[in-house]
Amino acid sequence: MPLISLAGKRGLVAGIANDQSIAYGCAKAFRELGADLAITYLNEKAEPHVRPLAERLGADLILPLDMRREGDLERVFKAIRDRWGRLDFLLHSIAFAPREDLHARVVDCSKEGFTLAMDVSCHSFIRMAKLAEPLMTNGGCLQTVSFYGSEHVVEHYNMMGPVKAALESAVRYLAAELGSRKIRVNVLSPGALATRAASGIDRFDELLQRTAERAPSHRLVTVDDIGPTAAFLASDAASQLSGLVVYIDGGYHVID
Repeated sequence: MPLISLAGKRGLVAGIANDQSIAYGCAKAFRELGADLAITYLNEKAEPHVRPLAERLGADLILPLDMRREGDLERVFKAIRDRWGRLDFLLHSIAFAPREDLHARVVDCSKEGFTLAMDVSCHSFIRMAKLAEPLMTNGGCLQTVSFYGSEHVVEHYNMMGPVKAALESAVRYLAAELGSRKIRVNVLSPGALATRAASGIDRFDELLQRTAERAPSHRLVTVDDIGPTAAFLASDAASQLSGLVVYIDGGYHVID
């Protein structure tokens, strides 16, 4: 067996919207290394875009998951428990903020908008971890997705900066709490790339251009750059890596 393999492992991927999604790039890499997958889609509108991708990857389970809808997450984990009886890894690539709050200054965002963004983008990962813990009987790996704007001010990233900072802090606490069960928790932090979710950020094209100019690699990352890193972290080769923010940005994070 190769050093990096996911053969025999079973993982949940949440957050695919289309073939340009970070979650899809990760799902492809998971599958290429031999993992069995459960894949979620947001709602009926999203299903026609996600189901063909999931079927292409031979997903064992294709399930609806809207973090704002009562009971959806619990139904996903029940289906995993009934089908597999265990879970080895999961990827949480879910974020949301109301457009009017996302485009406002942080000081002007509404309580309702901030609370919703925190619930969907941060607390949902904690909920996932709680449900995954009893299924990870042989240990496992939890991964989520953040961005450089969590620790440095990125123009127009606005309220998602504090939200992602909270997510990264939650990852460190979860890593500490779940480590005794051999459950590792890490953050993928890709550089700016054109995804459906990122398109909601005001003047995002300018951010893409600035990133390509300033990154030491002088190019933007793609979802195919991110997937192999996620697959490595899910593998046994990364058994001692936990509580990390892993930058996949061509070195952009080292530039002031």
